[in-house]
Amino acid sequence: MQRILVIDDDENLRDTIGVLLERENFTPLFAADGKNGFDKALNLKPNLVLVDLRLPGMSGVDVCKRLRADHVTTPIIVLSAIGDEMDKVLLLEIGADDYIVKPFGTRELLARIRALLRRVSKETPTASFADVEVDFERRTTTKTGAAVKLTPAEYNLLTFFLRNVDRPLTRDYILNAVWGYEAYVNTRTVDAHVVRLRQKLEPDPGLPRHFLTVHGVGYRFLP
Repeated sequence: MQRILVIDDDENLRDTIGVLLERENFTPLFAADGKNGFDKALNLKPNLVLVDLRLPGMSGVDVCKRLRADHVTTPIIVLSAIGDEMDKVLLLEIGADDYIVKPFGTRELLARIRALLRRVSKETPTASFADVEVDFERRTTTKTGAAVKLTPAEYNLLTFFLRNVDRPLTRDYILNAVWGYEAYVNTRTVDAHVVRLRQKLEPDPGLPRHFLTVHGVGYRFLP
């Protein structure tokens, strides 16, 4: 059974969501604060995380950011109250995959959970675009059948792009997701590594087709 971690300080809401999840053949896991929820997300490795934005101690925003900084790719749905500033840009900045506004209906919540789990389940151990193929399990990259030597940071950036196809990604979000918040680097590091990926993988690095600049935002990857 798939396990879903619910991080919320509202005991009644946790219980309600737990009953709903059990009825739909999910296994619910619970945390009443951000620190405990963060630890459980790391150690219990749930299939999906539901996290409230406003939590005692570590906020839901910080939970999302720290999970992504630790390269945890578990899908996250944010539970936000009416009045919380939540839009697609902020969603990208904190590393969440989707959000739902309280109060929400049970059918809507289940639909969001199932849609996100379906999306994740479609990920394959390999990915390709143009004449490039990436093997996630072996951490290898080839172009027209020949091995391409990538640094660990270049490879991590490439796989991050491959898992976020056609999404406008800010430099800060890329930096924090790939290098982490503790890294002593800045957004120019992202630019430099994108240039290197273009040089190694684009048919014409001067006219990129795949690693595209989104002016005023950052980058978008198109296979």
